[in-house]
Amino acid sequence: MAQISESKQKIKFYQTGTFTAGNRLLDEDHRSVQATIDRSNSLNSGHRACQGCGEALGARFAIDAAMRATNNQLIAANATGCLEVFTTPYPETAWSIPWVHSLFGNAAAVAAGISAALKAKGREDVRVIAQGGDGGTTDIGFGCLSGMFDRNDDVLYICYNNEAYMNTGVQRSSSTPGAARTATTMPVGSQPGNAFSTGKNVPLIAMAHEIPYVATASVHDLHDLEHKVSKAMSFHGARYIEIHVPCPLGWGSKPGDTIKIARLAVESGMFPLFEAEDGEVTGVTKIRRKQPVTEYLKLQRRFAHVFKKGNEAQLEALQGIADRHIRRFNLLSPEGDEA
Repeated sequence: MAQISESKQKIKFYQTGTFTAGNRLLDEDHRSVQATIDRSNSLNSGHRACQGCGEALGARFAIDAAMRATNNQLIAANATGCLEVFTTPYPETAWSIPWVHSLFGNAAAVAAGISAALKAKGREDVRVIAQGGDGGTTDIGFGCLSGMFDRNDDVLYICYNNEAYMNTGVQRSSSTPGAARTATTMPVGSQPGNAFSTGKNVPLIAMAHEIPYVATASVHDLHDLEHKVSKAMSFHGARYIEIHVPCPLGWGSKPGDTIKIARLAVESGMFPLFEAEDGEVTGVTKIRRKQPVTEYLKLQRRFAHVFKKGNEAQLEALQGIADRHIRRFNLLSPEGDEA
Protein backbone atom coordinates (compact mmCIF):
# COMPACT_ATOMS: atom_id res chain seq x y z
CA MET A 1 0.00 0.00 0.00
CA ALA A 2 1.17 3.50 -0.79
CA GLN A 3 2.33 5.63 2.11
CA ILE A 4 -0.66 7.32 3.74
CA SER A 5 -0.42 11.01 4.50
CA GLU A 6 -2.82 13.43 6.10
CA SER A 7 -5.19 15.09 3.62
CA LYS A 8 -4.04 18.56 2.63
CA GLN A 9 -6.00 21.42 4.13
CA LYS A 10 -4.94 25.02 3.79
CA ILE A 11 -6.53 25.97 7.07
CA LYS A 12 -8.47 24.26 9.83
CA PHE A 13 -11.48 25.77 11.57
CA TYR A 14 -10.05 25.30 15.04
CA GLN A 15 -6.99 27.36 14.07
CA THR A 16 -8.93 30.46 13.06
CA GLY A 17 -11.05 31.36 16.04
CA THR A 18 -14.15 31.56 13.86
CA PHE A 19 -16.74 29.16 12.51
CA THR A 20 -17.88 31.67 9.89
CA ALA A 21 -18.75 29.77 6.73
CA GLY A 22 -15.67 29.79 4.55
CA ASN A 23 -13.58 31.78 7.07
CA ARG A 24 -14.09 35.26 5.63
CA LEU A 25 -11.66 36.66 8.20
CA LEU A 26 -8.78 34.76 6.61
CA ASP A 27 -6.42 35.91 3.89
CA GLU A 28 -8.05 35.69 0.48
CA ASP A 29 -5.88 32.75 -0.57
CA HIS A 30 -7.12 30.72 2.39
CA ARG A 31 -10.83 31.39 2.01
CA SER A 32 -13.25 28.81 0.71
CA VAL A 33 -15.21 29.14 -2.52
CA GLN A 34 -18.29 29.87 -0.43
CA ALA A 35 -16.58 32.90 1.12
CA THR A 36 -15.83 34.59 -2.20
CA ILE A 37 -18.04 37.11 -3.95
CA ASP A 38 -17.55 35.40 -7.32
CA ARG A 39 -18.91 31.98 -6.30
CA SER A 40 -21.25 30.61 -8.92
CA ASN A 41 -24.29 29.97 -6.67
CA SER A 42 -24.97 26.83 -8.69
CA LEU A 43 -27.75 25.87 -6.28
CA ASN A 44 -29.73 29.00 -5.56
CA SER A 45 -31.99 29.88 -2.66
CA GLY A 46 -35.66 29.12 -3.10
CA HIS A 47 -35.37 25.34 -3.15
CA ARG A 48 -37.61 23.31 -0.85
CA ALA A 49 -35.21 21.30 1.27
CA CYS A 50 -36.08 20.64 4.90
CA GLN A 51 -34.54 22.80 7.62
CA GLY A 52 -31.04 21.63 8.42
CA CYS A 53 -30.76 19.51 5.25
CA GLY A 54 -27.18 18.29 4.94
CA GLU A 55 -27.70 17.32 1.31
CA ALA A 56 -28.56 20.88 0.27
CA LEU A 57 -25.37 22.12 1.92
CA GLY A 58 -23.27 19.36 0.39
CA ALA A 59 -24.60 19.95 -3.12
CA ARG A 60 -24.06 23.71 -2.97
CA PHE A 61 -20.52 23.33 -1.63
CA ALA A 62 -19.56 20.58 -4.07
CA ILE A 63 -21.00 22.01 -7.28
CA ASP A 64 -19.72 25.54 -6.62
CA ALA A 65 -16.23 24.09 -6.08
CA ALA A 66 -16.51 22.07 -9.30
CA MET A 67 -17.67 25.14 -11.20
CA ARG A 68 -14.62 27.11 -10.12
CA ALA A 69 -12.30 24.20 -10.99
CA THR A 70 -13.77 23.97 -14.51
CA ASN A 71 -14.10 27.70 -15.26
CA ASN A 72 -17.88 27.27 -15.08
CA GLN A 73 -17.85 24.66 -17.87
CA LEU A 74 -19.93 21.97 -16.17
CA ILE A 75 -22.98 19.80 -16.84
CA ALA A 76 -24.70 17.79 -14.10
CA ALA A 77 -26.86 14.67 -14.37
CA ASN A 78 -29.05 14.14 -11.31
CA ALA A 79 -30.68 10.91 -10.19
CA THR A 80 -34.23 10.96 -8.86
CA GLY A 81 -34.21 11.52 -5.12
CA CYS A 82 -34.36 14.21 -2.46
CA LEU A 83 -31.93 16.53 -4.24
CA GLU A 84 -33.85 16.36 -7.49
CA VAL A 85 -37.26 16.73 -5.83
CA PHE A 86 -36.54 19.70 -3.59
CA THR A 87 -34.57 21.63 -6.23
CA THR A 88 -36.85 21.18 -9.26
CA PRO A 89 -40.56 21.21 -8.36
CA TYR A 90 -42.14 21.61 -11.80
CA PRO A 91 -42.00 24.14 -13.44
CA GLU A 92 -39.34 25.69 -11.18
CA THR A 93 -35.63 25.01 -10.70
CA ALA A 94 -33.05 26.16 -8.17
CA TRP A 95 -30.14 25.21 -10.46
CA SER A 96 -28.20 27.82 -12.42
CA ILE A 97 -26.12 25.29 -14.39
CA PRO A 98 -26.93 22.91 -17.28
CA TRP A 99 -28.73 20.16 -15.38
CA VAL A 100 -30.31 16.89 -16.54
CA HIS A 101 -32.78 14.79 -14.56
CA SER A 102 -32.22 11.07 -15.08
CA LEU A 103 -34.15 8.10 -13.76
CA PHE A 104 -33.56 6.83 -10.24
CA GLY A 105 -30.93 4.30 -11.21
CA ASN A 106 -29.13 5.54 -14.32
CA ALA A 107 -27.48 8.88 -13.47
CA ALA A 108 -24.02 7.37 -14.01
CA ALA A 109 -25.01 6.04 -17.45
CA VAL A 110 -26.63 9.33 -18.49
CA ALA A 111 -23.55 11.28 -17.38
CA ALA A 112 -21.31 8.85 -19.27
CA GLY A 113 -23.40 9.46 -22.40
CA ILE A 114 -23.12 13.23 -21.98
CA SER A 115 -19.34 12.91 -21.57
CA ALA A 116 -19.08 10.75 -24.71
CA ALA A 117 -21.18 13.23 -26.71
CA LEU A 118 -19.01 16.15 -25.61
CA LYS A 119 -15.88 14.23 -26.59
CA ALA A 120 -17.37 13.46 -30.02
CA LYS A 121 -18.09 17.16 -30.52
CA GLY A 122 -14.57 18.12 -29.48
CA ARG A 123 -15.77 19.88 -26.32
CA GLU A 124 -13.41 18.30 -23.83
CA ASP A 125 -13.28 21.63 -21.99
CA VAL A 126 -16.77 20.90 -20.64
CA ARG A 127 -16.76 18.50 -17.69
CA VAL A 128 -19.53 16.25 -16.38
CA ILE A 129 -20.78 15.39 -12.90
CA ALA A 130 -23.35 12.80 -11.90
CA GLN A 131 -25.00 13.08 -8.50
CA GLY A 132 -27.45 11.09 -6.46
CA GLY A 133 -28.37 9.93 -2.99
CA ASP A 134 -27.32 6.66 -1.43
CA GLY A 135 -30.45 4.89 -2.65
CA GLY A 136 -29.83 5.85 -6.26
CA THR A 137 -26.13 5.05 -5.85
CA THR A 138 -25.63 2.02 -3.62
CA ASP A 139 -28.83 0.20 -4.60
CA ILE A 140 -30.82 1.08 -7.71
CA GLY A 141 -27.97 2.74 -9.58
CA PHE A 142 -25.17 0.42 -8.51
CA GLY A 143 -24.94 -1.48 -11.80
CA CYS A 144 -24.67 1.70 -13.88
CA LEU A 145 -22.14 3.10 -11.44
CA SER A 146 -19.94 0.00 -11.63
CA GLY A 147 -20.16 0.16 -15.43
CA MET A 148 -19.02 3.77 -15.35
CA PHE A 149 -16.05 2.73 -13.22
CA ASP A 150 -15.30 -0.25 -15.47
CA ARG A 151 -15.22 1.90 -18.63
CA ASN A 152 -13.33 4.67 -16.82
CA ASP A 153 -15.77 7.24 -18.20
CA ASP A 154 -14.71 10.85 -17.70
CA VAL A 155 -17.32 11.58 -15.01
CA LEU A 156 -17.16 12.62 -11.37
CA TYR A 157 -19.93 10.82 -9.48
CA ILE A 158 -20.94 12.45 -6.18
CA CYS A 159 -23.03 10.46 -3.72
CA TYR A 160 -24.81 12.49 -1.03
CA ASN A 161 -25.09 9.81 1.64
CA ASN A 162 -27.88 10.33 4.16
CA GLU A 163 -28.08 6.59 4.86
CA ALA A 164 -31.64 5.80 3.71
CA TYR A 165 -34.30 6.52 1.07
CA MET A 166 -35.39 9.80 2.63
CA ASN A 167 -37.53 11.16 -0.22
CA THR A 168 -39.87 8.16 -0.25
CA GLY A 169 -40.36 7.75 3.50
CA VAL A 170 -37.08 6.77 5.20
CA GLN A 171 -36.70 3.22 3.92
CA ARG A 172 -33.50 1.24 4.49
CA SER A 173 -30.75 1.44 1.85
CA SER A 174 -27.44 -0.37 1.44
CA SER A 175 -25.74 2.43 3.37
CA THR A 176 -28.06 2.36 6.39
CA PRO A 177 -25.87 1.60 9.43
CA GLY A 178 -26.49 -1.31 11.75
CA ALA A 179 -29.12 -0.75 14.47
CA ALA A 180 -30.55 2.35 12.76
CA ARG A 181 -34.33 2.40 12.68
CA THR A 182 -36.08 3.10 9.39
CA ALA A 183 -39.60 2.53 8.06
CA THR A 184 -38.56 -0.89 6.74
CA THR A 185 -36.39 -2.29 9.54
CA MET A 186 -37.43 -4.37 12.53
CA PRO A 187 -39.26 -2.02 14.96
CA VAL A 188 -39.20 -4.33 17.97
CA GLY A 189 -37.60 -7.54 19.18
CA SER A 190 -34.21 -8.47 20.56
CA GLN A 191 -32.33 -6.62 17.79
CA PRO A 192 -34.48 -3.67 16.59
CA GLY A 193 -33.31 -1.52 13.72
CA ASN A 194 -31.18 -2.47 10.75
CA ALA A 195 -29.28 -5.74 10.81
CA PHE A 196 -25.50 -5.64 11.13
CA SER A 197 -23.15 -7.05 8.45
CA THR A 198 -25.40 -5.87 5.61
CA GLY A 199 -25.04 -3.23 2.91
CA LYS A 200 -22.17 -1.95 0.79
CA ASN A 201 -19.15 0.28 1.33
CA VAL A 202 -19.14 1.98 -2.08
CA PRO A 203 -15.90 4.00 -1.59
CA LEU A 204 -14.02 0.73 -1.05
CA ILE A 205 -15.81 -0.85 -4.01
CA ALA A 206 -14.80 2.14 -6.14
CA MET A 207 -11.21 1.64 -4.99
CA ALA A 208 -11.42 -2.01 -6.05
CA HIS A 209 -12.13 -0.77 -9.60
CA GLU A 210 -8.82 1.13 -9.36
CA ILE A 211 -10.31 4.30 -10.81
CA PRO A 212 -8.18 7.47 -10.80
CA TYR A 213 -9.67 9.12 -7.70
CA VAL A 214 -11.93 8.21 -4.76
CA ALA A 215 -12.64 10.32 -1.68
CA THR A 216 -15.01 10.74 1.23
CA ALA A 217 -16.02 14.13 2.62
CA SER A 218 -18.36 15.69 5.17
CA VAL A 219 -20.45 18.86 5.25
CA HIS A 220 -18.87 19.82 8.57
CA ASP A 221 -15.48 20.41 6.93
CA LEU A 222 -16.02 22.87 4.10
CA HIS A 223 -12.38 23.32 3.17
CA ASP A 224 -11.71 19.59 2.97
CA LEU A 225 -14.84 19.03 0.86
CA GLU A 226 -13.94 21.80 -1.58
CA HIS A 227 -10.33 20.62 -1.79
CA LYS A 228 -11.40 17.09 -2.72
CA VAL A 229 -13.93 18.18 -5.33
CA SER A 230 -11.38 20.54 -6.91
CA LYS A 231 -8.76 17.80 -6.89
CA ALA A 232 -11.20 15.35 -8.46
CA MET A 233 -11.80 17.76 -11.33
CA SER A 234 -8.05 17.82 -12.04
CA PHE A 235 -8.26 14.12 -13.00
CA HIS A 236 -9.75 12.61 -16.13
CA GLY A 237 -11.56 9.30 -16.08
CA ALA A 238 -13.99 7.92 -13.52
CA ARG A 239 -13.96 9.52 -10.09
CA TYR A 240 -16.13 9.02 -7.00
CA ILE A 241 -16.75 11.21 -3.93
CA GLU A 242 -19.11 10.26 -1.12
CA ILE A 243 -20.28 13.14 1.07
CA HIS A 244 -21.84 12.40 4.46
CA VAL A 245 -25.01 14.51 4.76
CA PRO A 246 -27.10 14.20 7.95
CA CYS A 247 -30.88 14.24 7.46
CA PRO A 248 -32.83 15.72 10.41
CA LEU A 249 -36.15 14.28 9.22
CA GLY A 250 -34.90 10.74 8.67
CA TRP A 251 -32.44 10.63 11.55
CA GLY A 252 -34.71 12.24 14.13
CA SER A 253 -32.24 15.00 14.91
CA LYS A 254 -32.57 18.73 15.46
CA PRO A 255 -32.09 20.84 12.31
CA GLY A 256 -29.58 22.99 14.16
CA ASP A 257 -27.42 19.95 14.97
CA THR A 258 -26.63 18.93 11.38
CA ILE A 259 -23.04 20.19 11.34
CA LYS A 260 -22.40 18.95 14.89
CA ILE A 261 -23.64 15.46 14.00
CA ALA A 262 -21.55 15.40 10.82
CA ARG A 263 -18.47 16.37 12.83
CA LEU A 264 -19.13 13.71 15.46
CA ALA A 265 -19.52 11.05 12.75
CA VAL A 266 -15.95 11.82 11.70
CA GLU A 267 -14.48 12.31 15.18
CA SER A 268 -15.96 9.03 16.44
CA GLY A 269 -14.69 7.07 13.44
CA MET A 270 -18.13 6.21 12.10
CA PHE A 271 -17.44 8.06 8.83
CA PRO A 272 -13.71 8.12 7.99
CA LEU A 273 -12.40 10.80 5.64
CA PHE A 274 -9.80 9.64 3.13
CA GLU A 275 -8.55 9.91 -0.45
CA ALA A 276 -7.39 7.17 -2.82
CA GLU A 277 -5.79 7.12 -6.26
CA ASP A 278 -5.70 4.08 -8.52
CA GLY A 279 -6.93 1.85 -5.72
CA GLU A 280 -4.41 2.98 -3.08
CA VAL A 281 -5.18 5.20 -0.08
CA THR A 282 -3.10 8.37 -0.44
CA GLY A 283 -4.41 10.58 2.34
CA VAL A 284 -6.55 10.57 5.47
CA THR A 285 -8.01 13.28 7.67
CA LYS A 286 -6.74 12.53 11.14
CA ILE A 287 -9.03 12.61 14.16
CA ARG A 288 -7.78 15.38 16.39
CA ARG A 289 -9.81 14.44 19.44
CA LYS A 290 -11.52 11.05 19.36
CA GLN A 291 -15.14 10.97 20.57
CA PRO A 292 -17.03 7.90 21.83
CA VAL A 293 -19.65 6.74 19.36
CA THR A 294 -22.35 7.43 21.96
CA GLU A 295 -21.81 11.19 21.47
CA TYR A 296 -22.76 10.75 17.81
CA LEU A 297 -25.67 8.37 18.38
CA LYS A 298 -27.45 10.16 21.22
CA LEU A 299 -28.39 13.13 19.00
CA GLN A 300 -30.44 10.87 16.68
CA ARG A 301 -33.78 9.29 17.53
CA ARG A 302 -33.15 6.48 15.04
CA PHE A 303 -30.62 5.12 17.57
CA ALA A 304 -32.61 5.87 20.75
CA HIS A 305 -33.28 2.19 21.41
CA VAL A 306 -29.58 1.26 21.65
CA PHE A 307 -29.38 3.12 24.96
CA LYS A 308 -32.13 1.01 26.54
CA LYS A 309 -31.44 -1.89 28.83
CA GLY A 310 -30.94 -5.10 26.91
CA ASN A 311 -29.50 -3.46 23.78
CA GLU A 312 -25.93 -3.14 25.03
CA ALA A 313 -24.69 -5.51 22.31
CA GLN A 314 -25.85 -3.14 19.57
CA LEU A 315 -24.04 -0.23 21.18
CA GLU A 316 -20.87 -2.30 21.49
CA ALA A 317 -21.15 -3.37 17.86
CA LEU A 318 -21.42 0.24 16.67
CA GLN A 319 -18.38 1.23 18.73
CA GLY A 320 -16.56 -1.75 17.23
CA ILE A 321 -17.33 -0.53 13.70
CA ALA A 322 -15.98 2.93 14.50
CA ASP A 323 -12.83 1.48 16.08
CA ARG A 324 -12.27 -0.74 13.04
CA HIS A 325 -12.46 2.28 10.74
CA ILE A 326 -9.89 4.07 12.90
CA ARG A 327 -7.50 1.11 12.72
CA ARG A 328 -8.02 0.49 9.01
CA PHE A 329 -7.24 4.07 7.98
CA ASN A 330 -4.87 4.97 10.84
CA LEU A 331 -7.05 7.93 11.77
CA LEU A 332 -5.74 8.93 15.18
CA SER A 333 -3.49 11.97 15.19
CA PRO A 334 -0.22 11.44 17.13
CA GLU A 335 -1.23 14.22 19.50
CA GLY A 336 -4.87 13.13 19.49
CA ASP A 337 -6.80 12.10 22.57
CA GLU A 338 -7.61 8.39 22.42
CA ALA A 339 -9.88 8.52 25.42
